[in-house]
Amino acid sequence: MQNIAKRFVADESGATAIEYGLVAAMMGIAVVAIFTAFQGKLKAAFETMGTALQTQAAKIQ
Repeated sequence: MQNIAKRFVADESGATAIEYGLVAAMMGIAVVAIFTAFQGKLKAAFETMGTALQTQAAKIQ
């Protein structure tokens, strides 16, 4: 029984999984914050690309 308790205390695989989870959560928060900060510029860029694609598509037809 003591051997099982020692192995349980020494096992760090769960800690590693938690650390990876925290890193993934922080990255997700950072992505949301960046998209929120650049929302206007991103919208303008995608609208410009959409307009250019529509113009080129109209020329093809």
